[in-house]
Amino acid sequence: MDTEYFQHKGINFASIVYSKERLDYLENKFQVQDDDVYIVTFPKSGTNWMMEIVSLIYSKGDISWCHQVPNYIRIPWLDVCGPGIKLVDECQSPRIFSSHLPIQMFPKSFFSSKAKVIYTARDPKDVLVSLYHFAHMSHVIKTPNNFDEFMEDFLQGRVPFGSWFDHIKGWIQMKNNCNFLFITYEDLKRDHREAVKKICAFLGKELEEPIIDLVVEQTSFNMMKSNNMSNNSSAPDYIMNVQNNIFMRKGINGDWKNHFTQKQKEYMDTVYQEKMNDLNVKFTWDENDDSL
Repeated sequence: MDTEYFQHKGINFASIVYSKERLDYLENKFQVQDDDVYIVTFPKSGTNWMMEIVSLIYSKGDISWCHQVPNYIRIPWLDVCGPGIKLVDECQSPRIFSSHLPIQMFPKSFFSSKAKVIYTARDPKDVLVSLYHFAHMSHVIKTPNNFDEFMEDFLQGRVPFGSWFDHIKGWIQMKNNCNFLFITYEDLKRDHREAVKKICAFLGKELEEPIIDLVVEQTSFNMMKSNNMSNNSSAPDYIMNVQNNIFMRKGINGDWKNHFTQKQKEYMDTVYQEKMNDLNVKFTWDENDDSL
């Protein structure tokens, strides 16, 4: 199946699951509610992981919800068309949604509300590698001819949802707002339990220590990989290639080192410095990055 893109405000979207009409509606007419929670990421930055964590926090550790209902039904995708529209429109308060939208396309009603956003970011090198593998199993992104070509598309913002650099630079403007939590994939890996407690505090959810332990256990990579309601194995055929669906591949930091040549690393570092030079923020991956 060939993947077709359309452009909306200069950004590529896969026509199989998105439409200009829906994107326009979300930005200009969708009504955000004060008790909404939005899980926002650039693709392949830990979206499913955060969906699972928030699901278990809201269910107070009741694992049956996560083991019986697919994650995209528990926490509908705000952006998508088709059956996804009904899931969003019929969602009952308190509503939890996931989204890959850049900030300039997010519902305008959010910015005058008390709704909360959890924004998860990840080392762009690992995002690139994960997205490259995803492109070989998903129908919502064009299959690349080779890694070099895909790297160039990624760095130039020609992949779905546009530029990783623009995405994170747009959303991080919210970092001082009380209804915005910025967290990294690397933070979740480094101290999973502490990250879960931070998310609980942000959401105003007080969980007893044994429940925190359960959330941490149930949202480990191995537990989620074995849960068909969380590993995307139940995704529709028109979204995922079920013959090649290993959505949860490694779940580690630094896998880019197994894919990049020294020349590729140096090139991406140069582009990263050029595009992020005006952003006075030190990220976890900036501290941990080293040579191949």
